[in-house]
Amino acid sequence: MVKRESHSSDHLTGGSHRRIMTTKLATAIAAFFLLASIAVIIAIATVQVKRRTYLSPGLKYGIVLDAGSSRTTVYLYQWPAEKENNTGVVTQTSKCQVKGPGISEMNPGAWNSLKKCMEDIANAIPTNQHESTPIFLGATAGMRLLQQKSQKMSDDALLKIQKYLQTLPFDFHNASIISGQEEGLYGWITVNYLKGNFLEKNIWNAWIHPLGAQTVGSLDLGGASTQIAFTAPPDTRGADLIKVSLYGYEYNVYTHSFLCYGKNEAEKKVLAELVKMSSNSSRINHPCYPLGYNITIPGDNIYDSECTKNSIPPSYTRENQFTFFGHSDPAKCKTLVKRIFDLNSCQGNEHCSFSGVYQPPVTGDFMAYAGFYYTAEALDIKGSNSLEKFNSTVWSFCTMDWKTLKKNYNITEKHLKSYCYSANYVYTILADGYKFNASNWEKLDFQKEVNKTSIAWSLGYMLAQSNMIPAEAKLLKLPISKSVFATLLFLFSALTIITLMFLIIKLVQMFY
Repeated sequence: MVKRESHSSDHLTGGSHRRIMTTKLATAIAAFFLLASIAVIIAIATVQVKRRTYLSPGLKYGIVLDAGSSRTTVYLYQWPAEKENNTGVVTQTSKCQVKGPGISEMNPGAWNSLKKCMEDIANAIPTNQHESTPIFLGATAGMRLLQQKSQKMSDDALLKIQKYLQTLPFDFHNASIISGQEEGLYGWITVNYLKGNFLEKNIWNAWIHPLGAQTVGSLDLGGASTQIAFTAPPDTRGADLIKVSLYGYEYNVYTHSFLCYGKNEAEKKVLAELVKMSSNSSRINHPCYPLGYNITIPGDNIYDSECTKNSIPPSYTRENQFTFFGHSDPAKCKTLVKRIFDLNSCQGNEHCSFSGVYQPPVTGDFMAYAGFYYTAEALDIKGSNSLEKFNSTVWSFCTMDWKTLKKNYNITEKHLKSYCYSANYVYTILADGYKFNASNWEKLDFQKEVNKTSIAWSLGYMLAQSNMIPAEAKLLKLPISKSVFATLLFLFSALTIITLMFLIIKLVQMFY
């Protein structure tokens, strides 16, 4: 009997031991799953928050028509939809030159060319973004002159082009005549934007304001007006100073536009000056034209302009013609060109350019483009050069006769005959007008493009307009999709709760 009881007691003790070991093992496994579940929940939550990225919502597009005095150019720009500090990071996508005259004299050929340009622009923009793509037209000095001559003619020309633009599948904003001051400011914005003076990418591919960046002055020469713009000291005040905010920074910009001092209109003023100085309309000596060249010009081509109407001779009739004979005389050409500038009103005043216009002293580097560049390119003095080289090159060019010029330069005769005048005009306005001299002439950089993008007011205009185009929020990209994240979170949360309850029950059983 005693032996049986002992065996039974041993059997009970062994079974109890096994149950205890099983409970401990189950508790250990439950504790492991609890800790693992908590770790997984923390891990996926951390990855979901810390590793999320933002994607650009895509690109926005904008179209600007630069309606100049002699031609119209269509530009297509694009920028990321989310923008940087309320200003778009804009790049030029394409450019189309409309063949024919400006919008004030549009003929059937010019209209067909414009329509072809707009077709090409439309093909470059995704179809689903046509309706959201803004289109602007800015008319410059040519239309400003027409407006002075006839408000009705100016309004009719704008209305006609506006009606056409409104038929296109884009978001038409406006067709307007921009002021000379706006044209100068937008040119300055373009130059500095392209030079990277507003923004640059750091090593993390983020846009930042360049440390210690200096802005560059802008010199624009069109057919009917010319513009100068540069930053002035913050405390400088005047009618031609504008506060402009770009990418979160504010700039104090001096800008002035001289109407009637574009290359083409200024040349009419030179011709009118020669007529006034001559007594024989059939033989007028022109020191800027090359020797051996002569041309007969209808009087309307000189005097049918707001810029020369006050120079009409007393006996002039619309039937008058004037014949000019070239003389290849650089000294007399320089003197002649200087006569069209009112420099006397600024004598003794260092803060004055010409015609009594206030101007702070020019400082820093300047980019000279458009007509400035084309003149420098023709004479092979583009880029930066000394004043001595500029003058010697101009002198050499202006002493050549017509036969030599045609032999040495592959330039159309229409333009070749006038480059001596153009070069002397460039010297006069820069040296006598804006007060550039031998010490700072090399700070002038005659260029057409920067980073394969045209230097034109239209890019600055698009940048300014992008301030008023609402930005779109960046698109959030999560490393784990929402559905997978929710499923994992539910499963491991459930596992955590179950294991935690299991451990609590076992803990209670141990003490009770």
